[in-house]
Amino acid sequence: MPQQEQIKYDYIIAGSGCAGLSLLYRILNEPTLKTKTILVLDNVKKNSNDRTWCYWETEKGLFDSIVTHEWKTLEFLTPEFTQRLNLEHYSYKMIKGIDFYNHVLSFAKTFKSVTFKLETIQNIQSENNHATVKTKNGTYTSDYVFNSTSLFNPTINTKNALLQHFEGWVIKTNKPTFNAKVGTLMDFRLNQDHGATFMYVLPTSAHEALIEYTLFSEKLLDKAEYKSALEQYINDVLNIAEYDILHKEFGVIPMSLAKFSRRPKSGERIINIGTAGGFTKASSGYTFQFIQKNTKSITHNLITGKHPYPEMTFREKMFQWYDRTVLEVMISKRMTGKEIFSIMFKNIPAENLLKFLGNESRLVDDIKIMNKLPKTPFLIAGMKRLL
Repeated sequence: MPQQEQIKYDYIIAGSGCAGLSLLYRILNEPTLKTKTILVLDNVKKNSNDRTWCYWETEKGLFDSIVTHEWKTLEFLTPEFTQRLNLEHYSYKMIKGIDFYNHVLSFAKTFKSVTFKLETIQNIQSENNHATVKTKNGTYTSDYVFNSTSLFNPTINTKNALLQHFEGWVIKTNKPTFNAKVGTLMDFRLNQDHGATFMYVLPTSAHEALIEYTLFSEKLLDKAEYKSALEQYINDVLNIAEYDILHKEFGVIPMSLAKFSRRPKSGERIINIGTAGGFTKASSGYTFQFIQKNTKSITHNLITGKHPYPEMTFREKMFQWYDRTVLEVMISKRMTGKEIFSIMFKNIPAENLLKFLGNESRLVDDIKIMNKLPKTPFLIAGMKRLL
């Protein structure tokens, strides 16, 4: 048998998705870190437009140069009311997966200190003063492994999770159809039999928009049902008869009460990032902006010589409890997702709500928001999540 390769690096990034590449990009932009030897491992090449990320922020961000479009006005719709959200400080931004991958990878490939390997990770272990990653091709060691694979994920099932699943189409029309200044954040004017069900409509021009059929439910639908729902919405609600489909994407995001650990129990030298580290917001599925905050903290710790693991603050624990409470209400069916989000968007000022959903609100703001929600179901769920 051929002898397995054994190489030592400063850092290993296990998984080259949003979290892994965000961390890599931040490290390479820091003068004191950019010469560190880094190995990036994944079993899939990032060369397709497999997803779209949307997020909101108040200032210019690290990836503004590749933002496809941004909106200062959003809409929330139900059969009962329509709420227009006019954003003063925040902007709602969209980044295409392929633009993100190309941007980071082309930059990283200019560094001789960065190595990419297309291999399947079998095991990650932490030793006293290093971590080890094993693949079929070799054994690699480093000071730290930043893991975004599912190796350490908790068990997810119908008792502790909902699935956010969606199919999105980018369509193009011959005639001017869309208002590119207004995005539809949630349109709940759909059948709710499967669970919380809504459409995103995010126009990037008068002729082009991403339209995404999204559900929070226990199981996936048959493939044909996503197609049928999108076709019906485009034809009957948007009144578009003729269009071309430029791009399709499908995704599944776990919205789970299970606890994703930022650091596996197996050792000090492994740090979980992205969804693996619990940075997918349990109540909504948003991930991109939380990954950016996390990778910024890790990079800061590396610069200052601290352990890169970012300790969870009291406020972070509070926001995690809020998320788990909302999710508990939906999983237990005490209230529907449509009911919860309708109350929030109807009664809470837009920017206050985005601060809260982005884990940026103050405690006094949290209390004001909680006072708008029905007491009984949220108290029961909140107490259960404290136990």
